[in-house]
Amino acid sequence: MKILSRNVNGIRSIVKKGFAQTILALDPDVICLQEPKAFLDQAPLELLDLGYHITWHAGTRPGYAGTVIMTKKQPSQTKNTFDHTMFHEDGRLTQIDLDGLVIINGYFPNGWSRADGTEMLSYKLAFYDHLMDYTKQLHHTPHLIIGDLNICHQEIDIARPKENQTSIGFLPVERSKLTQFFESWYVDTFRAHYPERRDAYTWRSPRAWARERNIGRRIDYACASTLLMPHVRAIDHFDHITWSDHCPIMLEIEG
Repeated sequence: MKILSRNVNGIRSIVKKGFAQTILALDPDVICLQEPKAFLDQAPLELLDLGYHITWHAGTRPGYAGTVIMTKKQPSQTKNTFDHTMFHEDGRLTQIDLDGLVIINGYFPNGWSRADGTEMLSYKLAFYDHLMDYTKQLHHTPHLIIGDLNICHQEIDIARPKENQTSIGFLPVERSKLTQFFESWYVDTFRAHYPERRDAYTWRSPRAWARERNIGRRIDYACASTLLMPHVRAIDHFDHITWSDHCPIMLEIEG
Protein backbone atom coordinates (compact mmCIF):
# COMPACT_ATOMS: atom_id res chain seq x y z
CA MET A 1 0.00 0.00 0.00
CA LYS A 2 1.36 3.39 -1.02
CA ILE A 3 0.15 6.38 0.98
CA LEU A 4 0.86 9.85 -0.37
CA SER A 5 0.55 12.97 1.77
CA ARG A 6 0.85 16.63 0.90
CA ASN A 7 -0.16 20.07 2.07
CA VAL A 8 -1.48 21.50 -1.20
CA ASN A 9 -2.18 25.06 0.01
CA GLY A 10 -5.33 25.29 -2.10
CA ILE A 11 -6.73 22.39 -4.11
CA ARG A 12 -8.13 24.54 -6.91
CA SER A 13 -4.74 26.09 -7.47
CA ILE A 14 -2.67 22.90 -7.59
CA VAL A 15 -5.03 21.11 -9.95
CA LYS A 16 -4.06 23.72 -12.54
CA LYS A 17 -0.38 22.83 -12.04
CA GLY A 18 -0.46 19.17 -13.04
CA PHE A 19 -1.78 17.53 -9.87
CA ALA A 20 -3.78 14.85 -11.71
CA GLN A 21 -0.83 13.90 -13.93
CA THR A 22 1.42 13.57 -10.86
CA ILE A 23 -1.09 11.32 -9.11
CA LEU A 24 -1.38 9.11 -12.16
CA ALA A 25 2.42 8.81 -12.35
CA LEU A 26 2.93 8.01 -8.64
CA ASP A 27 -0.17 5.77 -8.48
CA PRO A 28 -0.78 5.91 -4.69
CA ASP A 29 -3.43 3.72 -3.07
CA VAL A 30 -4.23 6.46 -0.56
CA ILE A 31 -3.88 10.23 -0.93
CA CYS A 32 -3.94 12.49 2.14
CA LEU A 33 -4.23 16.20 1.43
CA GLN A 34 -4.05 19.12 3.83
CA GLU A 35 -5.28 22.66 3.28
CA PRO A 36 -7.57 22.14 0.28
CA LYS A 37 -9.20 25.45 1.32
CA ALA A 38 -12.48 24.41 -0.26
CA PHE A 39 -15.69 22.51 0.39
CA LEU A 40 -16.33 19.28 -1.50
CA ASP A 41 -18.83 20.95 -3.82
CA GLN A 42 -16.01 23.32 -4.85
CA ALA A 43 -13.62 20.49 -5.75
CA PRO A 44 -12.28 20.64 -9.34
CA LEU A 45 -13.62 18.01 -11.72
CA GLU A 46 -10.05 16.90 -12.48
CA LEU A 47 -9.79 15.73 -8.87
CA LEU A 48 -13.14 13.95 -8.84
CA ASP A 49 -12.41 12.24 -12.15
CA LEU A 50 -9.35 10.39 -10.80
CA GLY A 51 -11.64 7.58 -9.64
CA TYR A 52 -10.78 7.64 -5.94
CA HIS A 53 -13.27 7.39 -3.10
CA ILE A 54 -13.17 10.74 -1.30
CA THR A 55 -13.58 11.58 2.38
CA TRP A 56 -13.59 15.36 2.71
CA HIS A 57 -13.49 17.44 5.88
CA ALA A 58 -13.69 21.14 5.16
CA GLY A 59 -14.86 22.21 8.61
CA THR A 60 -17.09 25.25 8.90
CA ARG A 61 -14.93 28.13 7.63
CA PRO A 62 -15.01 28.71 3.86
CA GLY A 63 -11.67 28.92 2.06
CA TYR A 64 -9.63 27.79 5.04
CA ALA A 65 -7.64 24.71 6.12
CA GLY A 66 -9.40 21.33 5.73
CA THR A 67 -8.22 17.77 5.09
CA VAL A 68 -9.07 15.15 2.47
CA ILE A 69 -8.42 11.40 2.16
CA MET A 70 -8.74 9.72 -1.24
CA THR A 71 -8.61 5.93 -1.57
CA LYS A 72 -8.68 3.51 -4.47
CA LYS A 73 -10.58 1.04 -2.32
CA GLN A 74 -13.77 1.91 -0.48
CA PRO A 75 -12.94 2.34 3.24
CA SER A 76 -14.96 0.27 5.70
CA GLN A 77 -15.42 3.38 7.84
CA THR A 78 -14.93 7.11 7.31
CA LYS A 79 -15.03 10.02 9.72
CA ASN A 80 -15.17 13.70 8.87
CA THR A 81 -17.18 14.94 11.84
CA PHE A 82 -15.58 15.23 15.26
CA ASP A 83 -17.05 16.21 18.62
CA HIS A 84 -14.06 18.31 19.59
CA THR A 85 -14.12 21.83 18.17
CA MET A 86 -10.35 21.82 17.59
CA PHE A 87 -10.68 18.86 15.23
CA HIS A 88 -13.86 19.89 13.49
CA GLU A 89 -14.14 23.66 13.15
CA ASP A 90 -11.25 24.00 10.70
CA GLY A 91 -11.50 20.48 9.26
CA ARG A 92 -8.12 19.58 10.71
CA LEU A 93 -8.64 15.80 10.87
CA THR A 94 -10.05 13.18 8.52
CA GLN A 95 -10.09 9.51 9.47
CA ILE A 96 -10.70 6.24 7.63
CA ASP A 97 -10.49 2.51 8.33
CA LEU A 98 -9.01 0.58 5.41
CA ASP A 99 -8.88 -3.18 5.93
CA GLY A 100 -8.16 -2.78 9.63
CA LEU A 101 -5.63 0.03 9.20
CA VAL A 102 -6.82 3.33 10.63
CA ILE A 103 -5.42 6.40 8.86
CA ILE A 104 -5.74 9.85 10.39
CA ASN A 105 -4.86 12.73 8.10
CA GLY A 106 -4.01 15.87 10.06
CA TYR A 107 -3.36 19.52 9.45
CA PHE A 108 -1.98 20.73 12.78
CA PRO A 109 -2.22 24.41 13.79
CA ASN A 110 0.87 26.44 12.89
CA GLY A 111 0.88 28.40 16.15
CA TRP A 112 1.36 31.87 14.66
CA SER A 113 -0.65 34.68 16.20
CA ARG A 114 -3.75 35.64 14.24
CA ALA A 115 -4.11 38.93 12.41
CA ASP A 116 -6.15 40.33 15.29
CA GLY A 117 -3.31 39.55 17.71
CA THR A 118 -4.83 36.39 19.21
CA GLU A 119 -2.07 34.14 20.59
CA MET A 120 -2.27 30.66 19.00
CA LEU A 121 0.73 28.74 20.37
CA SER A 122 -1.28 27.47 23.35
CA TYR A 123 -4.01 26.38 20.93
CA LYS A 124 -1.45 24.40 18.95
CA LEU A 125 -0.06 22.64 22.02
CA ALA A 126 -3.58 21.86 23.24
CA PHE A 127 -4.37 20.34 19.84
CA TYR A 128 -1.53 17.86 20.35
CA ASP A 129 -2.80 17.03 23.84
CA HIS A 130 -6.35 16.43 22.65
CA LEU A 131 -5.14 14.27 19.76
CA MET A 132 -3.04 12.11 22.08
CA ASP A 133 -6.09 11.69 24.30
CA TYR A 134 -8.34 10.92 21.32
CA THR A 135 -6.03 8.23 19.92
CA LYS A 136 -5.86 6.28 23.20
CA GLN A 137 -8.80 4.31 21.83
CA LEU A 138 -6.58 3.15 18.95
CA HIS A 139 -3.60 1.84 20.89
CA HIS A 140 -4.54 -1.77 20.12
CA THR A 141 -5.19 -1.02 16.44
CA PRO A 142 -2.52 -0.49 13.77
CA HIS A 143 -2.86 3.14 12.77
CA LEU A 144 -1.10 6.00 11.06
CA ILE A 145 -1.13 9.73 11.71
CA ILE A 146 0.11 11.51 8.63
CA GLY A 147 0.20 15.10 7.46
CA ASP A 148 1.49 18.56 8.27
CA LEU A 149 2.50 18.56 11.96
CA ASN A 150 3.97 22.07 11.74
CA ILE A 151 6.93 21.36 14.08
CA CYS A 152 10.58 20.57 13.32
CA HIS A 153 11.52 17.95 15.89
CA GLN A 154 15.32 18.10 15.92
CA GLU A 155 18.06 20.42 14.74
CA ILE A 156 18.69 18.06 11.86
CA ASP A 157 15.16 18.84 10.63
CA ILE A 158 15.67 22.55 9.99
CA ALA A 159 18.12 24.73 8.15
CA ARG A 160 19.94 27.17 10.42
CA PRO A 161 18.75 25.76 13.75
CA LYS A 162 20.68 28.29 15.85
CA GLU A 163 18.98 31.22 14.13
CA ASN A 164 15.55 29.62 14.61
CA GLN A 165 15.59 28.88 18.33
CA THR A 166 12.86 31.49 18.90
CA SER A 167 10.86 30.76 15.75
CA ILE A 168 7.38 29.27 15.81
CA GLY A 169 7.66 25.67 14.61
CA PHE A 170 11.00 25.15 16.35
CA LEU A 171 10.41 26.49 19.85
CA PRO A 172 11.68 24.25 22.68
CA VAL A 173 8.14 23.88 24.03
CA GLU A 174 6.91 22.71 20.61
CA ARG A 175 9.76 20.26 20.13
CA SER A 176 9.13 18.89 23.62
CA LYS A 177 5.47 18.41 22.77
CA LEU A 178 6.38 16.50 19.61
CA THR A 179 8.74 14.31 21.64
CA GLN A 180 5.85 13.61 24.00
CA PHE A 181 3.67 12.77 21.01
CA PHE A 182 6.17 10.24 19.65
CA GLU A 183 6.68 8.70 23.08
CA SER A 184 2.94 8.16 23.41
CA TRP A 185 2.98 5.27 20.85
CA TYR A 186 4.32 6.69 17.59
CA VAL A 187 7.40 6.33 15.42
CA ASP A 188 8.70 9.04 13.09
CA THR A 189 9.03 6.73 10.09
CA PHE A 190 11.36 8.99 8.13
CA ARG A 191 13.83 9.41 10.98
CA ALA A 192 13.63 5.68 11.74
CA HIS A 193 14.74 4.94 8.18
CA TYR A 194 17.18 7.85 7.86
CA PRO A 195 18.53 8.69 11.34
CA GLU A 196 21.37 10.89 10.06
CA ARG A 197 19.93 12.36 6.87
CA ARG A 198 20.11 16.14 6.71
CA ASP A 199 18.57 18.65 4.32
CA ALA A 200 15.50 16.44 3.88
CA TYR A 201 13.02 19.25 4.16
CA THR A 202 9.34 19.07 3.25
CA TRP A 203 8.59 22.81 3.33
CA ARG A 204 10.52 25.70 1.84
CA SER A 205 9.50 29.32 1.71
CA PRO A 206 8.56 30.58 -1.75
CA ARG A 207 10.63 33.67 -0.98
CA ALA A 208 14.35 34.48 -1.11
CA TRP A 209 15.23 31.53 -3.37
CA ALA A 210 14.75 29.15 -0.43
CA ARG A 211 14.16 26.11 -2.64
CA GLU A 212 17.22 26.75 -4.78
CA ARG A 213 19.32 27.26 -1.64
CA ASN A 214 17.66 24.29 0.12
CA ILE A 215 16.64 26.40 3.12
CA GLY A 216 13.67 24.64 4.65
CA ARG A 217 12.02 22.63 7.37
CA ARG A 218 10.83 19.05 7.80
CA ILE A 219 7.32 19.53 9.16
CA ASP A 220 5.39 16.82 7.27
CA TYR A 221 5.45 13.42 8.92
CA ALA A 222 4.17 9.87 8.69
CA CYS A 223 3.79 8.68 12.28
CA ALA A 224 3.25 4.94 12.57
CA SER A 225 1.87 3.36 15.70
CA THR A 226 4.16 0.80 17.30
CA LEU A 227 1.86 -1.95 16.00
CA LEU A 228 2.12 -0.65 12.44
CA MET A 229 5.84 0.14 12.33
CA PRO A 230 7.01 -3.45 11.57
CA HIS A 231 5.00 -3.26 8.32
CA VAL A 232 6.50 0.04 7.09
CA ARG A 233 8.82 -0.70 4.17
CA ALA A 234 9.84 2.72 2.84
CA ILE A 235 9.27 6.45 3.03
CA ASP A 236 10.33 9.06 0.50
CA HIS A 237 10.19 12.81 -0.07
CA PHE A 238 9.54 13.97 -3.63
CA ASP A 239 11.49 17.23 -3.78
CA HIS A 240 11.24 17.44 -7.55
CA ILE A 241 7.47 18.01 -7.38
CA THR A 242 7.11 21.73 -6.89
CA TRP A 243 3.49 22.78 -7.26
CA SER A 244 3.21 23.78 -3.58
CA ASP A 245 5.55 25.10 -0.89
CA HIS A 246 5.36 21.59 0.65
CA CYS A 247 6.73 18.54 -1.16
CA PRO A 248 4.79 15.23 -1.14
CA ILE A 249 5.83 12.40 1.14
CA MET A 250 5.08 8.76 0.35
CA LEU A 251 4.90 5.86 2.79
CA GLU A 252 4.89 2.22 1.69
CA ILE A 253 3.26 -0.36 3.94
CA GLU A 254 3.40 -4.13 3.48
CA GLY A 255 0.11 -5.95 3.28
